[in-house]
Amino acid sequence: MTAFETSAIAMPVTDSGHRFDAERRWAASLELGFVSRQGVTRLVRARHQGPLRVQRTFYPEGSNGACHAYLLHPPGGLVSGDSLNISAWVEADAHALLTTPAANKLYRADSHGVAWAQHTRLRVDDGGVLEWLPQETIAFDGSRGEQTTHIELAGEARCLGWEVLALGRPASCLPYISGRIDQRFQLIRDGKPLWLERQPLDPHHPRFSGRWGQGGASVQGTLWAVGLADETGAIEVLRDAITASPRWAVTVRHGVLLLRYLGHERNEAWELCQQAWACLRPLLAGVPAHPPRIWLT
Repeated sequence: MTAFETSAIAMPVTDSGHRFDAERRWAASLELGFVSRQGVTRLVRARHQGPLRVQRTFYPEGSNGACHAYLLHPPGGLVSGDSLNISAWVEADAHALLTTPAANKLYRADSHGVAWAQHTRLRVDDGGVLEWLPQETIAFDGSRGEQTTHIELAGEARCLGWEVLALGRPASCLPYISGRIDQRFQLIRDGKPLWLERQPLDPHHPRFSGRWGQGGASVQGTLWAVGLADETGAIEVLRDAITASPRWAVTVRHGVLLLRYLGHERNEAWELCQQAWACLRPLLAGVPAHPPRIWLT
């Protein structure tokens, strides 16, 4: 967790172990493991601590299709002191699709400026397929914290995922004008880094409003796909099919297809990612897109 200096006085620890000073920390974790048994992907490990879990899995594409799992976090967001740790492992020949039932909210830091933290670690074995498709994240003004995503691929593992982040709540006249969010992405195949990125989101930094950086955009989206047989062809498919927005670009670096969005419309970014996913999924996994039912509720 990112540490922030405070001048708070010490407060007593409650009977439950929770603190109410700058040292508070409420942790939740979830460990998932997916394996292929007789051609069916099964969730064989689901260890959780705190309010973070998977209640059951779904097979809307048939028993031999991808195993859909919804990551449930009943609080619905992160406040000062929260620490979420998510890890998922997909074995060879297994195919898992992970999503969330609603948007994740990053709330304003408390009077002590205590940060929250969310760490995601994904691992896919040779021949496995993982789709990491959480619903969007909304950062409230004054939110302070750290997000890390670490992906490890082995051999011919394939992975497709996205991150849609909305800064502030412009519709309520509450823009993101204070706080700081540090994002880190790491994607590694067989021990070799393919994509390393760090993004500090600080409204007071020139990058936030400069055209060479955030450019004043309040919504950003990143989609990645690794394991495509024809990356150039995939880009052409995207350019021909996507009509959701003109505010996007796509490139390939070191075998990683990256699609970016910068704008001001959360729904536009979400629709863009869904359209791109619908194009790329058949090319990556050999099956058509099948949106999780939870997205329609």
